[in-house]
Amino acid sequence: MGIVELKSNLHKVIDGIEDEKLLHAISFFLETAEKSEEGLLWKQLTEEQKKEVLQAYEESEDMSNLIDDKAIWKELK
Repeated sequence: MGIVELKSNLHKVIDGIEDEKLLHAISFFLETAEKSEEGLLWKQLTEEQKKEVLQAYEESEDMSNLIDDKAIWKELK
């Protein structure tokens, strides 16, 4: 998936959101990410936190460990 398609999909998702709090959170996240120094968050993590992130990433490679996004959204509503 290229950058144009990613942007298009992101616009579609955002256009479908009616929850103002969620939109504020997404906006804050994107603005913060855009302004932040690359790798800054990683540098701020403790060694234990880094290990946990890497373990979670490794576990995410196994599809049986993943949760369907529809189930997550259903829980959030």
